[in-house]
Amino acid sequence: MKNSPSDIYGGQDPRDVPAYTVAEAARYLRLAPATLRSWVIGRQYPRGNDTAFFEPLIRLPDPSIAELSFRNLVEAHVLRALRIEHGISIRHVRIARDVAEKAFGIARLLLSPHLHTDAGDLFLDKYGELVNLSKSGQLAMKKILEVFLKRVERDLHNMPSRLFPFIQRAYLDAPKVIVIDPYISFGRPVIQRKGISTAIIADRIDAGESVENLTEDYNLDSWEIEEAIIYERAA
Repeated sequence: MKNSPSDIYGGQDPRDVPAYTVAEAARYLRLAPATLRSWVIGRQYPRGNDTAFFEPLIRLPDPSIAELSFRNLVEAHVLRALRIEHGISIRHVRIARDVAEKAFGIARLLLSPHLHTDAGDLFLDKYGELVNLSKSGQLAMKKILEVFLKRVERDLHNMPSRLFPFIQRAYLDAPKVIVIDPYISFGRPVIQRKGISTAIIADRIDAGESVENLTEDYNLDSWEIEEAIIYERAA
């Protein structure tokens, strides 16, 4: 009998299993590793003659091994939307998130479908107020967040199930060629249409094979091969 993913992971939902190092997750999401590390591990900062510590924004499944789960990957993807126009203030994001979660009785707002509703509006309004964003800046941030949220596919329970990372720039109509799905290839990026690992594609090209050979082997279009190569090597 074929094992289910939950059997393989000891009864755990694969989306909650530590699976990505900080460096690996940062590469998949097009983030600086130091930035992502501060979000998931926290960071020290000077305060007067002493130092203080910012608690992490994202709660890891097991902080002792500093690896992200798929759900953490989605949370970091959402936070990345706030970095398009300006850097993130960890303290202010936490305050704004806590305000929205408390007001609407939501746990883990960054994963919640309520980010599309009034809870998301309250979060962005509060954050924009805390960092002194202009009205136009707040509107731009909201539109950018909407673009990022459209890259997250949800299951029947409305929880994140697949993530379509941006290959190059983040823009509204960017094709969904590459997918990260915790049920496919242990959550490593694959070409959506065929489930072929982007890393394998890049490795075969580096070994001297041609795009034409790979299109024949995997029954893919040449542009899909090229997108996989750009995704793997652009970071």
